[in-house]
Amino acid sequence: MKKKLPKLQSDAEAEAFVANADLTDYDLSGMLTMQFEMKPKDKSVNLRLPEQLLSAVRQQAKAAGIPYQRYIRMALEQAVQKQAKR
Repeated sequence: MKKKLPKLQSDAEAEAFVANADLTDYDLSGMLTMQFEMKPKDKSVNLRLPEQLLSAVRQQAKAAGIPYQRYIRMALEQAVQKQAKR
């Protein structure tokens, strides 16, 4: 049985873990594809959201450790990818 990945709290912890761990010992089946944001964004969108929804989004983004606008963008990307797989 493979080990579960530890919860890492920072980039430094992640770098140290990857540098020292044998990743073949760990269950990576739950890993998700990560896209890095290198390209500048060239379009903007203004949304009117209920305050309760925006507050919930901001809380989720904070828990994930990312800015809320990036969190919204990631949620949109995941929804589009999910729809494309159908």
